[in-house]
Amino acid sequence: MKHILVTGANGQLGTSLKKRARDFDQFTFTFVDIQDVDLTDETSVRQFLDPMQIDYIINCAAFTAVDLAEKQPERAFLVNAGIPALLGKICLERPVYLIHLSTDYIYDGNSTRPHQEDEIPAALSVYALSKLKGERELWDNPRAMVIRTSWLYSEFGSNFLLTMIRLSKEKPEVNVVYDQVGTPTYAGDLADTLLKVIAYSDTNGFRAGIYNYSGEGVCSWYDFAVEIMQATQRKCLIKPVRTSEYPLPAKRPAYSVMDKSKIRNTFGINIDYWKEGLLKAVNNLKMNGI
Repeated sequence: MKHILVTGANGQLGTSLKKRARDFDQFTFTFVDIQDVDLTDETSVRQFLDPMQIDYIINCAAFTAVDLAEKQPERAFLVNAGIPALLGKICLERPVYLIHLSTDYIYDGNSTRPHQEDEIPAALSVYALSKLKGERELWDNPRAMVIRTSWLYSEFGSNFLLTMIRLSKEKPEVNVVYDQVGTPTYAGDLADTLLKVIAYSDTNGFRAGIYNYSGEGVCSWYDFAVEIMQATQRKCLIKPVRTSEYPLPAKRPAYSVMDKSKIRNTFGINIDYWKEGLLKAVNNLKMNGI
């Protein structure tokens, strides 16, 4: 029985993986977060891994505070670049495969068609640069896979869905930018996909490389917010504004839609339309009384 180590286990993707793990009984799992092992310290990581027989690592550990990264670049690079570099190095020494999560923010947003994996990245912020450096540490690693995702949300942690629900309780109207376009990704769907990729790899062999994964379709943050209000039956008015009217420390790509044909064709993955993922999340929130 193959053993999967999940880092960043208390984040929204890690928590989603915990929920999905029960449906993949062909695997055993170990979930760790910062209180269990310091992934930025090589000695600590090696001491933790040495007594364990790990077959796959899913690295969900990340510094995801996009604007805070502008003030804390050292921490952002230590986590977003240092951890994948270390894990990739260790995987080359052992019979272990690494799946590392990256971001659509490594694209500059100047395209008018969905981004493909082989495009030249052009990161616009400290966060994006740190994630891009983490990717580059793994690009030539035959035991590593990078999966870029976008606009991740779930029932857990801090994300756009939960922020919009909270604001709808506090304000009669909320301003949301309409000129940033991409695709929301439900963390539950991403978790399911990651485990399906490992199941495929376990049978057919590991396929190293870069893959894009997000929900299907296209929308703006404004469209996403409007759909959230409809799905949750909130009365809050969503007002469209330009990015220039809502300045933030870190620059975001204006267009970050990704082409997912590579991951679909390689692993036989079916990808739901983004609104379907939202309904799953909302239904789970309702079941939990939120």
